[in-house]
Amino acid sequence: MIDYKKYTLDNGLRVIIHQDKSTPMVAVNTLYDVGARDEDPNRTGFAHLFEHLMFGGSINIPEFDTPLQMAGGTSNAFTSNDITNYYDTLPANNLDTALWLESDRMLSLAFTDKSLEVQRSVVIEEFKQRYINQPYGNVWHLIRKMAFKEHPYKWPTIGKDISHIEEAVMEDVRAFFHKHYGPQNAILCIAGNVSYESTLEKVKQWYGDIPERTRYVRNLVDEPKQTDYRETEFSADVPANALHMAFKMCGRYDEDYPVYDLITDILSRGKGSRFEKSLVREQQLFSDVSCYVTGAYDAGLLVVSGKLKDKVSYEAAELAVWNELKDFISNGIDDQELQKVKNKYESAKLYSDTNVLNRAMNLSFFELNGSASDYTHELSRYLNVNTEQISQISKRVFDKKACSLLRYKKA
Repeated sequence: MIDYKKYTLDNGLRVIIHQDKSTPMVAVNTLYDVGARDEDPNRTGFAHLFEHLMFGGSINIPEFDTPLQMAGGTSNAFTSNDITNYYDTLPANNLDTALWLESDRMLSLAFTDKSLEVQRSVVIEEFKQRYINQPYGNVWHLIRKMAFKEHPYKWPTIGKDISHIEEAVMEDVRAFFHKHYGPQNAILCIAGNVSYESTLEKVKQWYGDIPERTRYVRNLVDEPKQTDYRETEFSADVPANALHMAFKMCGRYDEDYPVYDLITDILSRGKGSRFEKSLVREQQLFSDVSCYVTGAYDAGLLVVSGKLKDKVSYEAAELAVWNELKDFISNGIDDQELQKVKNKYESAKLYSDTNVLNRAMNLSFFELNGSASDYTHELSRYLNVNTEQISQISKRVFDKKACSLLRYKKA
């Protein structure tokens, strides 16, 4: 059980405080409810650009990292298609330093031409290195474009096209900030060696006078049900032929999500998994093969990915994967096989929860998608999954008519 208290300031900022006296540290997690799905289709990559811009100086503080480092702290951030998340860890007695820094960049960025140019160059270089010049770098551009026709998941976090960042101007940047980075669109979670009352007073001191901005109302287009098999091929200078099969599934906080997640564990988690035993070791068709969920907040994807061994044809590899999935659907699993993956999940989750920063992040994520209290029930949701649920969901998800298949060929 994870104890915490929740508050909401007058400006709309949601605050979660979790006390843990066993650590000398404190984690400060700021979740902004904005991701790549909230971008203009003609101005993609902005959520990720802002992940960088938020470290480029705020209205009263020219540099973010130096004061935090002097206080013994570290910081980082990440952007997804759904959210942007900033986090700091530092000694608990220096909590004010993190609140000072985070509140000032929530109040306003510096909005200097120099900062925009520097961070734009960083993002453009990242786009080139990770998505254009790296082997298989554009896989998710190809998969998303094929799998999603209406929903903005059809482009990755980095953006659809590098030109969208190259052409970004200060007017666009200001508008995006004021639309998405106000207190009414954020969740602040403070976890560690703190007291509830004094920490709340500190939060009010640093954040209370930040004005609430116009609330952004998300109104995304639902992705239509996929009823047609889709496939595409792409050739590039890569080490090996690769296969990717994407299937539609529910969102991260749907009640069925743990079932999908455990299905992927049964198929590919560990040396004893079905794909590893059959496709890699016995049939020797793949050098590696994995099955995973994207964890998207809206309806997302369950993906099968693998690299083919030399001289193995796509026909043989694809047939073998479909046969494995058919066997999984037809014959199901027994309680022992399911219990094994539950044990692995439980062990990994309990270990993850020992980290106070992980707790701060997860309390924020669950609060955004319902209530922070749901985080305390997540383990039981996984442990309560039964073999009948596995059977029902596997029949639903592994439908060839709802599959988007990418053959990424070695040139």
